Amino acid sequence: QVQLVESGGGSVQAGGSLRLSCAASGLSYRWGCMGWFRQAPGKEREGVATISSGGLTTYADSVKGRFTVSKDNAKNTLYLEMNSLKPEDTAMYYCAADRLIPLGWCSLRGTDFGYWGQGTQVTVSS
Repeated sequence: QVQLVESGGGSVQAGGSLRLSCAASGLSYRWGCMGWFRQAPGKEREGVATISSGGLTTYADSVKGRFTVSKDNAKNTLYLEMNSLKPEDTAMYYCAADRLIPLGWCSLRGTDFGYWGQGTQVTVSS
């Protein structure tokens, strides 16, 4: 059974940093795409950052230059390094993955991802 388990969320002041991790298990193959999505109360889910099996990354404009997505294939773990955090980054952050190998970059559309974690809360105070 495929499982994606996020960790690393928490509360931080504006300008601070957090590192999220997503451990994937139950796989016998490499993911095509993995990524991070977030949803704040009363708002729609939005794509934050994705990474392809070839290492190509895609970022939402709102996090470019502040967030970095990476993965460790040997550990089947996805990371999101978040710096210069802002109160508007407050949300539940979800790890997602899909088996389909992309031709290039992975999208930021949640509908393109078939597997999801339970989420980890990130709260940024001003």
